[in-house]
This record gives sequence, C-alpha cells and structure tokens, in this order.
Amino acid sequence: MKQSTELRAAISRTRIRPLAAADLDALVAIDKGVSGRARPGFYEKRLARLARDPSAFVALGAERDGKIVGFIFARLYEGEFGGKLPEAALDAIGVAVEMQRQGIGRLLLDGMTAAMRIHGIAEIATQTDWFDTDLAVFFAEAGFALAPRLVLERSVGETVGAVPSPRTTSPRVATGAEVDYSSASGDDFAALSHDRVPIRSMTSGDVAGMLAIDRRITGRDRTPYFKRKAAEAMDESGIRVSLVAEIDGEIGGFVMARVEFGEFGSLEPEAVLDTIGVAASHGHKGIGSALISQLMTNLVGLRIEHVRTEVDWNHFGLLSFLDRMGFHPYRRLALRRVVG
Repeated sequence: MKQSTELRAAISRTRIRPLAAADLDALVAIDKGVSGRARPGFYEKRLARLARDPSAFVALGAERDGKIVGFIFARLYEGEFGGKLPEAALDAIGVAVEMQRQGIGRLLLDGMTAAMRIHGIAEIATQTDWFDTDLAVFFAEAGFALAPRLVLERSVGETVGAVPSPRTTSPRVATGAEVDYSSASGDDFAALSHDRVPIRSMTSGDVAGMLAIDRRITGRDRTPYFKRKAAEAMDESGIRVSLVAEIDGEIGGFVMARVEFGEFGSLEPEAVLDTIGVAASHGHKGIGSALISQLMTNLVGLRIEHVRTEVDWNHFGLLSFLDRMGFHPYRRLALRRVVG
C-alpha cells in the first residue's frame, strides 16, 4: 500500500506539456541514458521541424518538479506507405532511466492519444524491434496489436548503384488498377537502369505531375501529403533523396524517400522509402527499377547502409516489385492502436 501511495503521489506531480526547443538537452540526456548513445542531431532536427510545421507533429514532454523526465514524438500523416486513412506514427518515446516503471510512459501515451482525437486521427502506428521485449510488452499493455503490414529492408550495397539481379521466378500478376512499377523482363541491372532513364531530384514544381500519377494509382487526392513531402525535401537540402523520372518533359514516375536518424529507436542513420509511383503510360519501361537504382546510388554517397519501408501484407504487386529490388522482411514488428 505504501508503494502504491507513493507512486500515485509521484504521478500527481507529473505534468504533460508540449515540447519546446529549450527541451533539447533534456531529451538528448534521457535518450542517451536509455540507448547508450547521444543523438542530438535527431532531436534537434525534429524540434526544428515541429517549429516549422506544428500541425504535422504531436510532441509532448513529461515534467516533474520542473524537470523533463520523459518525452514522446508522433508524426501526423495521410498516405505514407500507401495508407488510406489519416494516421499518426509514434516514432520516439523515452523515459529517464531512474523514472521508469512509474507510469510516465502511459501518461505520455494517454496525452498523445487525447491530442490524436483533436486531430481526427483514427489510428496510431509504431514499430518495434522484436528483440526489444520490454518495449513490445509496454505497447501490448497499452492496447497496440500487430498491424496487417510488413516491414521490409534492403542493404544499399557497397557498389555504387548496385541493385540485386532480378529473380528468376516470374512476378505475381497484379489485379485491378495495380501499376507495373518496373518490368522484370529484359531489365539489365548490371548496366544501371537509371543510366537509361533520366532521373533527377524532386522539386516543388513536380507536385502536380506526381499527384496525377498518384490519383491514377490510388483513386484519391493526397495533395496535403505530397505538398508536405515536397516542402521537407526543399527545406532539408542536405538529405534530398526524393527523385522523379522525367520523360519528354513529363513526370513518368517518382520515389519519395527520406533519411532518418533515430526513428523507432534506430541507432544508425537509415533511409525510409515512403511512396513510389509510375505513370500507366510509361509502364514496362524499367522506370521503377531506375528510380530505386538511382536512390541507392545517392544513398551510397550519403553513407547510408540500409533502406526501410512498410507495405500492406496483401499488396502483392508492390511486394513483388520490392522483392525483385532486393527488399526482404526485417526484424521489426508493425503495430497499430485504434484511437478510442
């Protein structure tokens, strides 16, 4: 009873509030205590993006006796990884080592959930390494469950532009309006397909062409998502990795990707492939392969070793394409929690 009373008293002294730039040092210190490594770049960048576009993030801190003892970050989005509904990705959470097992994590999660209701978010997504059993148990107890999605990864490779040779098996045939991201037949990866298709960095002027392709693929208008992604690419020019294929003055395809350092607890920088699309009028021309090939080339120059993405388990056309591009299931679990 004594311990329970003390715990309730400690919780009552904990205040959940929005994070601010002045909290940077506290966040870095908490994260270093948990992970064993200082990652000021990730949190500095995240707080800067929060200041530029507060409507795209929920970032909360747990304050006790005037000191930050925990934090949580979530990105708000619609359309990432091909999703159809507005979602939030909980991609960073931490509690000071000496304050763990005192209910702070649940307070942060409850505060984030309340903010999601205000934003009209129906689901919260996250990922966890399947070896991180403590975090997996925390999420399970908080109401998260396995999502019907697969986390995939591939190594960038040591050779510039290296993309694995296509599989000898025939790709699955997509149904409906599924786009042929890249023809498997006759595509000579050794010759670097991006040398045969003009690929360049994405600019803000490409949004209209990309939207036209995306509408054809998804049947939806995701203008806010694409505009935000374009703005991210322009604002963070040092890690500009989103690409377009331009054919006869038109956008024939695109890949939207970003470089992250610290998302979902990762200790190493990695690239995240969010969206890829090819115009139906330019199908069977190796554009998808060219975009991935050029992406790998650029990531080698940035010293990024791995690329991660997330796909619905039954999106067979995209899974087949990514399989041919060398992606494979990764040791991460995709989780979801419905916002009640």
